[in-house]
Amino acid sequence: MSHATSASSSTHETARLYRMQTDEHLCPFGLKTLDLLQRKGYRVEDHTLDSREAIEAFKEEAGVDTTPQVYIGETRVGGYEEVREYLGMRVPGEQETSYQPVIAIFVTALLIGLAVSWTADGTLVSGRMPEYAVATAMALLGLQKLQDVESFSTMFLNYDLLAQRHVRYGYVYPFAETLAGVLMLAGALIWLAAPLALFIGTVGAVSVFKAVYLDKRELKCACVGGNSNVPLGFVSLTENLVMIGMGLWMPLKSLIL
Repeated sequence: MSHATSASSSTHETARLYRMQTDEHLCPFGLKTLDLLQRKGYRVEDHTLDSREAIEAFKEEAGVDTTPQVYIGETRVGGYEEVREYLGMRVPGEQETSYQPVIAIFVTALLIGLAVSWTADGTLVSGRMPEYAVATAMALLGLQKLQDVESFSTMFLNYDLLAQRHVRYGYVYPFAETLAGVLMLAGALIWLAAPLALFIGTVGAVSVFKAVYLDKRELKCACVGGNSNVPLGFVSLTENLVMIGMGLWMPLKSLIL
């Protein structure tokens, strides 16, 4: 029915893992469960179910509907999510607010800005590097929204004042933000990019300020798409203020320089 191997441990008890590993399918949650148990110091008896017959026989014998299944001592813990819960870890899919998506985008945008600065200007920190980074962030944030415009527009309606009056604005916004970012990154058609950034940034800043600081509402931000758990607040307001700054700076720079 299975093949058994052991992963070394020092002080923890033994865990028995039953997971699917056939020629047609290698269960990813089985591997993740094995890795998790090993990292937590358990000695794992890894039983791989290598045929459909073995899988069905195990499920019937154990009285379960799915694999992987983990036993610690004589107690059946369950699958990957149950093991995480048993170990006191966050279960994937839990609806916790997090700034991680925004941080990832901003850090990536900064690195791309540095790379573009190096390629275009011959130095990592050129005068245009902040422009490159901000324009890239705008394009990346727009891309996140474009992955599911319908979901974004639904979440956006919770707080954007213009979208609440004109629903179609929620569908236009992702395209406008992405276009403004790409044009600013290229330094092209600033007469179009700057007003776009200034307009959507101003409306966004007013909407976020009203929802968060005046109405005291606890909402999720649609800045990284319609399925995010990023809280609406200071980061969202800063994003819009930066767009306002870019919308003002880009045409002003062409007059000064």
